[in-house]
Amino acid sequence: MSIPVANWLTTSTGVELEEEVVFSVLSNQRRRFALHALCQRGETAELGWLAKRVAAWESGVSPARVGSDARKSCYVSLQQSHLPKMDKAGIVSFDKRSGVVHPTAAVDDLDIYFDIVAEPEIPWYGYYLGLAAVGVALLIAMVTNTGLFRTLPDIALMASLVAALVVSALAHTYTARRRKLGSDGPPPEVDQ
Repeated sequence: MSIPVANWLTTSTGVELEEEVVFSVLSNQRRRFALHALCQRGETAELGWLAKRVAAWESGVSPARVGSDARKSCYVSLQQSHLPKMDKAGIVSFDKRSGVVHPTAAVDDLDIYFDIVAEPEIPWYGYYLGLAAVGVALLIAMVTNTGLFRTLPDIALMASLVAALVVSALAHTYTARRRKLGSDGPPPEVDQ
């Protein structure tokens, strides 16, 4: 028996996004940077401002130090290719004549995709699985009174495991907020 796979995502705002289109849009770093900048601003932006911001992140400099060639190259590619593609997908609204762009309501539900396209690292589920394995090993050592665990009280062992879980959850929360679309600072994939 085959289960049909949905090829779209209905966002919390009721906008339907095709997953293939979303992945295609987010596969390009310049488009991800543009979305990040638009979400930081939270309102309508002019193409010139957006191009300067994206070019700065791509060049690893402040917006004030972006060279005219880098800004112009970014401007042209955003205007002719990237923003029209994002507009067609329903992620942004772009008026090519006026050079004005703003994020649509669909952007609010794209954070899940940014976890997928982010830089490679140990996934959190793997980390928590490892932490659970350490907990099981501690439990077995406590029950069998093995080695060092004979001298430590059970509460100390459990407190250390709980502390590790709390620290892990705080680190996960910090990382997730830093990766959120439109968070303060440069996009997560920009080396700081």
